[in-house]
Amino acid sequence: MRIEIVYPVAEGRLVLRTEADWEADLEPAALTTTGAVFDVQVPGPTVALKPGLLGETGLRWAHGPNYVLSADDPDPQIYPLFEAEPKGRVSGVMRLAGPGGEFGIRVYEPPGYHENTLRTFPVVYMHDGKNLFFPEEAFAGDEWGVDETMDRLDEMNAIRKAIVVGVSPPDRNHAYTAPGYGPYGRFMAEELKPWVDGGWRTRPAAASTIVMGSSLGGVAALHLAWEHPEVFGRAACLSSTFGHADDLFERVGRGPKPAIQVYLDSGWPRDNYDATNAMRDRLVASGFRLGEDLLHFSFPDGVHAERSWAMRAHLPFQFFLGRAWTARR
Repeated sequence: MRIEIVYPVAEGRLVLRTEADWEADLEPAALTTTGAVFDVQVPGPTVALKPGLLGETGLRWAHGPNYVLSADDPDPQIYPLFEAEPKGRVSGVMRLAGPGGEFGIRVYEPPGYHENTLRTFPVVYMHDGKNLFFPEEAFAGDEWGVDETMDRLDEMNAIRKAIVVGVSPPDRNHAYTAPGYGPYGRFMAEELKPWVDGGWRTRPAAASTIVMGSSLGGVAALHLAWEHPEVFGRAACLSSTFGHADDLFERVGRGPKPAIQVYLDSGWPRDNYDATNAMRDRLVASGFRLGEDLLHFSFPDGVHAERSWAMRAHLPFQFFLGRAWTARR
């Protein structure tokens, strides 16, 4: 199995140790401009390994738990950290002028963003940004804990690391419903996204750009992907109020199928369950395939609240960023 370790080595050299012998350094089979390539024997279905940086002061292990890779992993690539702790960072609130007034923006940078500068990242744009990171900002003090969830999924080696942009509009009810989501969507696609791509190391393609929200924010997420599929290639819609103040049922029913992927969910019985099921059926009738470019879950006794969305946010993260799903695609 050939494994690529990507890291900007300033001093020393990269080595690899595996469960075959944790005391022996495995030397690179080849050096690259971005790190080193190693040939690893995998005697079983998985192999545990850990990169090291060997210098004058000895061996420095990569931070975090051992990496465990499948023998059939189609993309065995590792971005280790030797200095930064495996914890992401959330920015202060930045202000941008947009339709209707001033928008508040917070950006989550994944663990090691400033250390391993060779890496670029998908971006998740999330509505209702005040509810994502800090309880003192969130509705009723209940935050989603997006930074903690992303850190844990990264620690599990379950997802590709991503940047998260939390967006707080001046008037969410206007921004997330018709006709207000028209100018809001254009602001997101034509102003906010270029600003983020210019300031962070992103992967700007639509396939690496996710928009996500709950309730009215879920409606806005599907609108953005449907209206701007060349910008937002993925949409996660949790407990969405489809049909309440939007025309998405009509547009999905009559329009050509865009090249996007959609995640839908709702709780039961009173969490936009029927509207979500109807949107699922409308998307399937339009050509979407469950388990391929459409994923749908219903949660028994799921409620319309931040704490419920926080508990299941890992599912769209894994659908769009998970190693298993991205390998399948």
